[in-house]
Amino acid sequence: MPSFDVVSAVDWPEFNNALDQAKREIVQRFDFKDTGCSLELSDKTLTIVANAEDRVNAAIDVLKEKLVRRKVSLKHLDIGSPLPAPKGASKRIVTIREGIELDKAKQIVKLVKDWGVKAQASIQGDSVRISAKKRDDLQTVMQQLRLADELALDLQFNNFRD
Repeated sequence: MPSFDVVSAVDWPEFNNALDQAKREIVQRFDFKDTGCSLELSDKTLTIVANAEDRVNAAIDVLKEKLVRRKVSLKHLDIGSPLPAPKGASKRIVTIREGIELDKAKQIVKLVKDWGVKAQASIQGDSVRISAKKRDDLQTVMQQLRLADELALDLQFNNFRD
């Protein structure tokens, strides 16, 4: 029975390259001079610190620009609210979301059932497995998931088995 997995994964090498490019640009740009702006990645959180809130927002814009240029989806970023940092500085914590959360997985299963396609969806940890008797049904589900705006996820389809 043909099947495939629906996942939401970050391309980490491209993300790290975009982050390095953003760091280099921040060091070189005149408007970031003497702002103490820094971007630090630890685990799946990115901490952006600068002496003013507008410099933090500008650093986020630089990072977004580099991510888009490297074709990394911005849907993986969960940007937190501004927080106070030591010495009157400002910081923001950006969480990188990877995998499909249980709520979104249930929503994908419900959508597949509602479309009336002869396909079954099952939750497999942080991915969703879609199986059907025909490849055409699987391709229809892929197309519908790409068009589903209410999910707000960057979806990839892998592990296609015939």
